[in-house]
Amino acid sequence: MDSIDARLVNCLQDGLPVCPRPFDAIAANLGLSVDELLSRLQRLLDDKVLTRFGPMYNAESMGGALSLCAMQVPADRYDDIAGQVNAFPEVAHNYEREHLLNMWFVIATERPQQAGAVISQIEQATGCRVYDMPKQQEFYVGLKLAV
Repeated sequence: MDSIDARLVNCLQDGLPVCPRPFDAIAANLGLSVDELLSRLQRLLDDKVLTRFGPMYNAESMGGALSLCAMQVPADRYDDIAGQVNAFPEVAHNYEREHLLNMWFVIATERPQQAGAVISQIEQATGCRVYDMPKQQEFYVGLKLAV
């Protein structure tokens, strides 16, 4: 990562401008061509410097549901079960923790009633209990990590 990449990452953390050609606007702001900007962004993703680049949607405001879930997974089956859990399209943000409940993930569904069905399917597929912790209140934390 060079200084231009750092400026690009810092800029993207502020969001994309709302305009017909947002990458043109960002490129102009950074003194880059659009092709160079997109090439750098793709390289950062390919090199795993960035793990994700895309919009953040609020499932609940679109009529869906979000739920934080945890599981107690045997260490010798962790990778296998993580693969099973991650295969569900409703699952995101799967993290391993050093805790009795060592697997944590978020379920996002199109309709609230789907969350329970997905949890049941995960339990059946893995043989592990899923602890469902639906959001009771939301707090916005603006997080920007300067590069």
